[in-house]
Parts: sequence; structure tokens; C-alpha cells
Amino acid sequence: MESTEVVMAYDADAGLAGELRYVVGKLAGRHCGLCDVTNGHLRRRPAFDELVCSLGVPVQVWHRNEQTSDVAACTAGRTPTVLARLADGAVVELLDAGALDACGGDVDRFAAALHRAIDDVSADRLDDDVDAVADRLGE
Repeated sequence: MESTEVVMAYDADAGLAGELRYVVGKLAGRHCGLCDVTNGHLRRRPAFDELVCSLGVPVQVWHRNEQTSDVAACTAGRTPTVLARLADGAVVELLDAGALDACGGDVDRFAAALHRAIDDVSADRLDDDVDAVADRLGE
């Protein structure tokens, strides 16, 4: 995939009020699958930071209320999510809330799911490129 960055959006807001709402929600049984992957009890997981460094592209991790307008348009209020900003400027979803929940907070499972999603997007983009070339040749 010709990605210029990976963007992750938590299902939580930044700031003191957002953190308090998250804690209360967590105590009430709600959770954010991305938060479960990236954070331990008190801080970010070192294994997650190692994964970020290994991806080879910049990674942005934002709270729901920190998203840029193009990312917010892609998420349309559906968080948590993991997106890729592609070289052509497109923003595509890699992992939705269900896929993040399936990781069960495990960084290795998250890494495997992320790499599969990247491979799937790469294959789809390659198929699109091949179709475009075939269409041009058929003209």
C-alpha cells in the first residue's frame, strides 16, 4: 500500500472531561477497542510503541475530538477506527470497531489484523490499477 500515514481514532475525547467520561464509561462496562490495544492500566503499552516504529510510515493517534476534517468525514462518527491516508490523498478504513474488539487488547493480534488489512487495501488498489489500465487499452 502506498500509504503516507496510518491514522487511529479513539472512541474517547481528549481533555480532562473526556478522560473522566472514559473512566466512568469503563467502570460501567463500555470500552474502546483501540484504547485496549494502545494503553495498559496507567500508560501506553511499550509493545504498541514498538509496533508503531516498525510500520515504516508516520502514525497519528487521535481522540475523537482531535480528528482532522478529512479523517472525521471518513469516520463519520464511527470510532474507534484505524485508517490509512494513501499517496493519492484518499483516506480508507483499515480496521473498524468490531475488528479492534476482536483483538482483545492484544498488540500482536492487532498487528496481525493491521497487516492483513494493509495487504487487502494494497490488493484492492492494485486490482483497481489493473482495471484502469485494461480499460485504457480497450478504448
